[in-house]
Amino acid sequence: MPQRLISSVLYGVLMIFVLVIVTSFLGSLILRYTNTTEESFFWVLLIFSFIALFLGGFLAGGKSGEKGWFAGALTALMYSCVTFLTQFLSFNEGFDLQQIIIHSGYLITAIFGGMLGVNVRGHNFKEQ
Repeated sequence: MPQRLISSVLYGVLMIFVLVIVTSFLGSLILRYTNTTEESFFWVLLIFSFIALFLGGFLAGGKSGEKGWFAGALTALMYSCVTFLTQFLSFNEGFDLQQIIIHSGYLITAIFGGMLGVNVRGHNFKEQ
């Protein structure tokens, strides 16, 4: 793999984790200081997670300069692998069907983000 693709994927994954951590922190504050329940707040956090994956794929596609779908897919797969490993090693649990469906949606979302990111960037960076 070219060096630019690897670094763009790492930037995308880093952006995803920063957005997810900030969203989780804000969500925990909302859950702590309001009467909102976790069940009602699940969908809000899920939507923010999809936005984070889209933006991470967008950044990875834009930084790679070509094959944005591939950069977005690698970004989502790396995020899912880190999530799976954390869950498996910390809680000794694998993905259930709901998580497989959600992470498949993450993959599709990051692919679309990567395709848009490479096209928004333009063709003037191809030679770098």
